[in-house]
Amino acid sequence: MSRSLSVILLIAAISIAFIFYLSNQKPEINFDRFNLVSPGILRTPDDRFENLEDFPFKANYLIIDDTRIHYLDEGPKNGEVIYLLHGEPAWSYLFRKMIPVLVDAGYRVIAPDMVGFGKSDKYISVEDYTHQMHVDKMTQLIVELDLNNITAHVHDWGGLVGLRVVAEEPDRFSRIIASNTSLIATGRGVLNDMFSLIAYPLFKFSIWFQGPATWEEFIGGDGFTGWIRYSKSTDNIDVGGIMQTLGTVSARERVGYEAPYPNATYKAGAQIFPYLIPSELRKNERAYRDVFEKWDKPFLIANSDNDPVTSNNPRLVEMLKRVPTAQEIVIKGPGHFIQEEAGPEYAQLIIDFINGNPKGFSVEKKLDNFLNLD
Repeated sequence: MSRSLSVILLIAAISIAFIFYLSNQKPEINFDRFNLVSPGILRTPDDRFENLEDFPFKANYLIIDDTRIHYLDEGPKNGEVIYLLHGEPAWSYLFRKMIPVLVDAGYRVIAPDMVGFGKSDKYISVEDYTHQMHVDKMTQLIVELDLNNITAHVHDWGGLVGLRVVAEEPDRFSRIIASNTSLIATGRGVLNDMFSLIAYPLFKFSIWFQGPATWEEFIGGDGFTGWIRYSKSTDNIDVGGIMQTLGTVSARERVGYEAPYPNATYKAGAQIFPYLIPSELRKNERAYRDVFEKWDKPFLIANSDNDPVTSNNPRLVEMLKRVPTAQEIVIKGPGHFIQEEAGPEYAQLIIDFINGNPKGFSVEKKLDNFLNLD
């Protein structure tokens, strides 16, 4: 009896020790299996980008802090630099129709993907995305590549980030062209300074009060607010659908915009970006006062006349006209994504701008995007 009891106690002791040992072991995570490069960061598999339409460009990468950033670097290394920064929910694929024209003219084109977009790494949590994070990463890329004498083209949400990047490194930039975008700020004055303290909380309350927007409400609503309400509330933002709605892309081109996102887990950056628009009004205002109100280099505002996102709001243009050298032209015909509907023509506009002779142009507006199936 005593021997049986001893055996039972020994087995029990060994079992307890083994359980204790297992509980103190860190689990082995197969990062590759889930396309995780580190906890909380995803990397889209390369095969997602194979055989994209009209996108033969070589991928280039920089490690910036905890993420790998993708950028295109096309044209001669000693060519004058044209910097193209995408917005929401696009990536450098947006510029595929412009790059050949710019390279053929002898320019070096740099087109990065912001974190959460394209071939760049993607945070899983929306909490990891901030306006300042995007500004910091894009600024660091320009510094590490040691780019100078840059012509910056910023578009959409890329204007909110890109213009702040210019403000961080103004001596590296020679001129700016901004399309369907702005750098939103409250303006000068004590009351405006006070309002800037509460503007973002009020904005968040307004979005909460209006409630979520369905896809149908978004595409049939007021554009800007509807986009924010939709993207903030959806658990799987329809990137391809947005590009077909606002960018007249074909079914094959839609595949290019959906390529970075194997599933909804990869879409946190695209989901939260619109919600961040007014999050740094005071920093934007400081950029105006410290840099842009003193800007003495060329600055072109080139908006389309059929933009459903900005609704061609004159207030957005007024903000940019705080830049003393700002001049404005209008591109007639295209909607929000001029680069899709008039890529070669828009590239020529940038060249003309560099040469000191920018002019507006017209293109025929395409048919409804959902009928554009080729």
